[in-house]
Amino acid sequence: MTTVVPTSEEDAALSVVRFASELAWADAGPEVAEPQVTRLCLEAEEFIAMGKWLELASLMITSAELIFSKVSEKDVESIFTIVCNLVTKTENPDEVMEIVKVITAKLVQQPNEKPAVRLKILINLYNLLETPYCQFYVYMKALNLAVDGKVTEYIIPSFKKIDSFLKEWKIGTPEQRELFLTISNVLKENKSLSKDSFKFLTNYLATFSGEEAHVLSEAKEEAVRAIVDFVKAPDVFQCDLLDMPAVGQLENDAKYALLYHLLKIFLTQRLDVYLEYHTANSTLLNDYGLVHEECIAKMRLMSLVDLSADGSGQIPYELIRDTLQINDDEVELWVFKAITAKLIDCKMDQMNQVVLVSHHTDRVFGQHQWQTLRTKLVTWRGNISNVISTIQANKVSEDGSQAAQGLAVR
Repeated sequence: MTTVVPTSEEDAALSVVRFASELAWADAGPEVAEPQVTRLCLEAEEFIAMGKWLELASLMITSAELIFSKVSEKDVESIFTIVCNLVTKTENPDEVMEIVKVITAKLVQQPNEKPAVRLKILINLYNLLETPYCQFYVYMKALNLAVDGKVTEYIIPSFKKIDSFLKEWKIGTPEQRELFLTISNVLKENKSLSKDSFKFLTNYLATFSGEEAHVLSEAKEEAVRAIVDFVKAPDVFQCDLLDMPAVGQLENDAKYALLYHLLKIFLTQRLDVYLEYHTANSTLLNDYGLVHEECIAKMRLMSLVDLSADGSGQIPYELIRDTLQINDDEVELWVFKAITAKLIDCKMDQMNQVVLVSHHTDRVFGQHQWQTLRTKLVTWRGNISNVISTIQANKVSEDGSQAAQGLAVR
């Protein structure tokens, strides 16, 4: 098999066309193959001379699938490095986008054939692009290829950079929805990443704000999934789902109203209310794969957080025992679980049988919590200003005193 060894930029593109043509016509015999290869090379030379980079890209990857099936991974990468470099030949963003579409269409056509190599090529293509939307387009193609080719482990690390990507891409709401939902679906396949999956799912739902009912209905099934995922998650105790219109639409939905009510219990009520709910709706919980014992454990922690939020800073052991419906000797165990989950900061006064809470995590973070945070920040800023003013006043006083002493010496 011939290996592509380009000697110049123009020769590189021509070498790829010649290599691909010879590969495509290899079984036809020299008499048929040579004229066809010559014709295609002449066509490529004409495109290069006229700067028709889109046409050249289409010609270069006509036999892309044959290249993937017949050529080594190293040579596939070399070939597509030359093909992808065509996006740097033109300054016309529309032409760049068309070249990108031609290349990516071929790369995602057979995702199970050397998927890791295809993904690497797409990432290399992404790095050659300067137009934000083109970058987003290629990233989504890479993301979907990773899913279809079952090589998501190569793209999952990039999810940590999504916030910075979004600032660069400056994409609209529909594109954000597609991105967040796709990422959430990728992550939900891995149980160890379920918390991240829930995060991106809530990001998706948060993009629906004030839309009409027919638009919100697009997110109905995802809203249901978000509620179930939150209730199931053993390490997620805070969310703002109740403030999202995409979730709020379920409150009066004939099919999902009871599920919405369950979410409200987990975010605003205590264990006793959940137990009453379970008595009446145990079948519904089973239908969604919710395990009663796990729900009780989570509601105990949520209830303990609620007790911490009453403002007194002290919670009697007896109140914890009754609220969590546990034995006396289990009180400290559940307090320790809440500390471990970073739900509360506290000390246990065993002598007086009280828990002294210094900080707690709110179950919801809505308008009230934002207002409280704003008040604290204003107070903090005021205190800092006072400290700075005091320091400056003392400095002026010291400078004046030193000056007076100097005059006295003279």
